[in-house]
Amino acid sequence: MSMVVAARAGDGFSQAEWAQHYDSGARLAVSRTTTPLLSPRTLAATEQAIETYRGIVAKGGWNKVPTGATLKLGSSGPAVASLRRRLIVTGDLDPASSSSGVYDSYVEAGVKRFQARHGLIESGVANPATIDAMNVPADYRLRQLETNIVRLRTFSTNLGERFVEANIPAAMVDTVENDTVATRHAAGVGKIDRQSPVMQTRALDIDFNPYWTVPASIIRKDLIPKMQADSNYLKDNHIRIFDKNNNEVQAEQINWHSLEATNYRFREDPSTENSLGVVRININNPYGVYMHDTPAKGVFGDDFRFVSSGCMRLQNVRDYVAWLLKNNPGWDRDRIDQAIASGERLDVKLEPPVNVYWVYITAWGTPEGLVQFREDIYQRDGFSSVAGGASPVQPVVQRGGGVAVEPEPDEQ
Repeated sequence: MSMVVAARAGDGFSQAEWAQHYDSGARLAVSRTTTPLLSPRTLAATEQAIETYRGIVAKGGWNKVPTGATLKLGSSGPAVASLRRRLIVTGDLDPASSSSGVYDSYVEAGVKRFQARHGLIESGVANPATIDAMNVPADYRLRQLETNIVRLRTFSTNLGERFVEANIPAAMVDTVENDTVATRHAAGVGKIDRQSPVMQTRALDIDFNPYWTVPASIIRKDLIPKMQADSNYLKDNHIRIFDKNNNEVQAEQINWHSLEATNYRFREDPSTENSLGVVRININNPYGVYMHDTPAKGVFGDDFRFVSSGCMRLQNVRDYVAWLLKNNPGWDRDRIDQAIASGERLDVKLEPPVNVYWVYITAWGTPEGLVQFREDIYQRDGFSSVAGGASPVQPVVQRGGGVAVEPEPDEQ
């Protein structure tokens, strides 16, 4: 796999009785599935997960874990006992492990398993984000599964032998070949107010060492305010200005306390610090979005990766490009690295184009018996989680299979 989720070791402890690190239950460890999200096997596993969660709801769901404190290896008390009970209900902790109020290595492993199932950094520490996810009511999780089974059925067949699946709520992108995940990539996707669209499309070509031309909407929303705050912003970010006759213009010639700047074209030159990174993947769509590299690699280590204005930034983008170009003669990984290292602009057409599916799946099962959940970040499931249970809200209106978005402020 191309993507390895970052994990932080559990914090140390000093009590003598903790000198031995007990067996944390290897059978509960979460391994990366090679089953595509969009596949009949995932559909069948999700149907089974629905039955499991109906049983949990029928028995009253699960207890709430006390909030307000971070629980970790060596912690003890009633909150840890509550945490144990919560983990047992969803199979993240073996009931035979213990019923004590001590946060031992069994609990740590159970928390890691829970975090892996909810798209959180697998730290083994029950921090506020983890406890909040644990306290989402069981009936809400069931409704998530029931909502998403409909979406999964739409994508269960005839997707092609080679395709890309991008799950927006999970901020993850997989390449799929012969019904097996070939590479997996963490992604940065659209912010809540600049959403990535749901769509079925094709990857057409790849731009090495791309320019970034600033869209007019971004000039108004972002570039003008930045120049008002810092007159060196364009120079520091290697962005050049051109008039309608393609003549270069200097920043001091423009009145930045007006909309005059919208009459000009702004272009960031290719470089390793370019907002698109070193490669852009063009996909056919009416939203002006695409997939690309980024110089800001740190985002891929975050739980929350809703950072763009609709486009998708990819971790390990060279592996992704190598997979896309697999059937293009002469385009092996060495050739790709050489093209990037040259710093020269180069466009390569994919032969043939590759099917790409941007989907919105917040809950699903895996053939390994895991049940995965992600936050309904765009509120498209049609209901929300509140204390005491799930309550209906107005669903987000979608147009044409997606949401109209503005291009990236650091893209296009």
